[in-house]
Amino acid sequence: MLEVRGLTKRFGALRASDGIDFDVAEGETHAVIGPNGAGKTTFISQLAGNLRPDSGSVRFAGADITALPAPRRARLGLARSFQITSVFRDFTALDNVALAVQAHSGHSFHFWREARKEPELREPARAALARVGLGGRADVLVANLSHGEHRQLEIAMALATRPRMLLLDEPMAGMGPEEAARMVTTLRELKRELTILLIEHDMEAVFALADRITVLVYGRVIASGDPDAIRNNEEVKRAYLGEQHAVTSHG
Repeated sequence: MLEVRGLTKRFGALRASDGIDFDVAEGETHAVIGPNGAGKTTFISQLAGNLRPDSGSVRFAGADITALPAPRRARLGLARSFQITSVFRDFTALDNVALAVQAHSGHSFHFWREARKEPELREPARAALARVGLGGRADVLVANLSHGEHRQLEIAMALATRPRMLLLDEPMAGMGPEEAARMVTTLRELKRELTILLIEHDMEAVFALADRITVLVYGRVIASGDPDAIRNNEEVKRAYLGEQHAVTSHG
C-alpha cells in the first residue's frame, strides 16, 4: 500500500529523515516509534504531503505521489490526523465531520449554510461519528467535548474522506487511561477494514495494535519487525525502550 525509498529531509545540518526505507502492506497496522526528536512527525508530514522531502520517493497504492500536494493525496485515499487537534470549536461534532465530507467532495465552503441541511453530507458524517464511538455526541459543540473526544472527532473527520489508509500522529497524546483504552478499542475496530500507520508514544497501545513496528532514532530506521522482534531487540532497548521495556515485556 505504501512504499518509501531513500526519504531524506534536512533542516540545516540536521537530518530529520536520513535515507528512510519503509513499507506498509495493505490491511496492516504499522506503528512507528522512537524518542522525542527522532523525526517521526517530519516523516509522517512527508507521507501526507505537508512537507516535501529533499530526496527519495513515496509510492501509494502503486502510484508515485512524491510530488503531489496533501489534498491530492487525500483524494487518492491517504488521510492524516495531526498530533495537535485541528477542529472548529464553535461548530458541533457533526458540523465538523460534514465539513470534511464537503471538502473531500470538492464543494465550496461558501455554501456551508445550505450544506448544513444536505443529507449527502450529514449522513456520511453521522456514520463516521458512529464508527469512532461519538454517535451520541453529534450535536454537541466541539468546545464542550473532552480532550479524548476531540481526538476521536479528528479520526472521524479523516474517515469521512473515505480513506484507504490512515496516518495517525499520536492519537492518544494527552489522554488519561480510560480515554486511551477507548481509543485502542476504536482503532482495533478500524484496523479490520483499513490500513493504518500509527505514530504513538503509548507503548502499551502500540504493542496491543501493531502488526509491525518500525523504530526511528535520529531520523534513521534502526529496526523493523513484528512486536516480539522489536520487544526483544537489544539495540531498540538501548536506544529507546529503556525503562519502558517493563511495560512492553508483558504486552
